[in-house]
Amino acid sequence: MAVLTVAGATELIVGHGLPDQILPPRAGRQRAAIMTQPGATHIALDVAQRLRADGLRVEVIGLPDRDEAKTLSVAQSVYEALAHFGLGRDDTVVGVGGGSVSDLAGFVAGTWLRGVEVVHVPTTLLAAVDASIGGKTGVNLAGKNLVGIFWHPTRVVVDVGALEQLPVSLRREGLAEALKTGIVGDPELLDLLAREGEDAPLEEVVTRSAAVKARVVGEDERDAGLRTILNFGHTIGHAIEFASPLSHGECVAVGMVGAGRISEHRLRFTGFERMIKAIEGLGLPTGVDGLDRARVEDLLRHDKKRDAQGLRMVLLRAFGEPVIEHVGDHDLALGLSAVGL
Repeated sequence: MAVLTVAGATELIVGHGLPDQILPPRAGRQRAAIMTQPGATHIALDVAQRLRADGLRVEVIGLPDRDEAKTLSVAQSVYEALAHFGLGRDDTVVGVGGGSVSDLAGFVAGTWLRGVEVVHVPTTLLAAVDASIGGKTGVNLAGKNLVGIFWHPTRVVVDVGALEQLPVSLRREGLAEALKTGIVGDPELLDLLAREGEDAPLEEVVTRSAAVKARVVGEDERDAGLRTILNFGHTIGHAIEFASPLSHGECVAVGMVGAGRISEHRLRFTGFERMIKAIEGLGLPTGVDGLDRARVEDLLRHDKKRDAQGLRMVLLRAFGEPVIEHVGDHDLALGLSAVGL
């Protein structure tokens, strides 16, 4: 069982099966509120049983699937449930589910009583390698994750055995984020995924991805500089996600193609074709059909990474050498054309 520390704040435990003690020691804890979604209910009930055996009062709060959970109205309903339950400052919120659960549970925990402890038990590969780690939380309002805070979990528990049972579609979503991590920060992880494809060993994939994120977040907790490299593929990807029925992982894959094409044009990045093959080898899309380009462009104009100089975007000089540059309309047009828009 691997144990890592992220940003000096989060203990990350990766192994087969849940540990005997899911929550870290905490004086005064009496209650735990578990937030979960339909596909993870069986795991949430197992966690609830374990916590009750430890003497805690436990409330299980169901959330909608995917981004339907990430709204202010859903957050309000959870706040009301926490008030009725009596969750106090020494108590804990536990997110059991995919990335949307991690995002909402962290957001609610960070804003309830001005901040209570949150622990994540990710049940999808996407949540395990990305959403549950690093303290970013958020809900959607007029764009992707435009309302949120930084709020680190004290512990993240990853059961690789549960991840190995995921449907192919959910595994591919997480592999998209893992591939992104390899592209910007771990060429050996990129080599592993390019070589093994969907059969890459998940324990190594999760551990290596988490190690990159731990290093980057440790140096730049609040996205002021280096941490931005973890947004590779997300600028175009988030706009497409908000305008289409594609999953987050599929949109990140498409977004990486757009960013790679801009990198090829601006920075003479030579790995574009290799990246395309790696994405295809994971069963992920490299383009989209039938979207309104004007809608995607409008969403890019409202991207939260835009500042007075324009839109900041992560590009590549080479694998493992990401850079952050302002891009113009011509650059974005190249990227959108590369993905079929």
